[in-house]
Amino acid sequence: MPAIIDVDQIFLEDREHSLSERTLPWEESRDGMTVVVEPKPHWAEDMRVFRLDAREYCRYAEWTAHGARARFFGHIDTSGDDLMMKARAMIAREIADGLWS
Repeated sequence: MPAIIDVDQIFLEDREHSLSERTLPWEESRDGMTVVVEPKPHWAEDMRVFRLDAREYCRYAEWTAHGARARFFGHIDTSGDDLMMKARAMIAREIADGLWS
């Protein structure tokens, strides 16, 4: 890692890992729709994707199979944009606390 690291660099380096080893959310677009993929926790059967602009989600397997035609379900408090903002804020706090160098 470079001597001075920023949030974008951390996200970029996380994208270099395989899907099962990623720890940060990432955006994917298909059929004119953009979603944010939530990394899979150790106990989860499949990852979830959240629509970037709506509080809806579906399973990653459904998204990869059907793209924008995937069946999305309402989610009470999370959109893809919310997910990305929370992850970026967490990384920014960790940088400020000296946890990344």
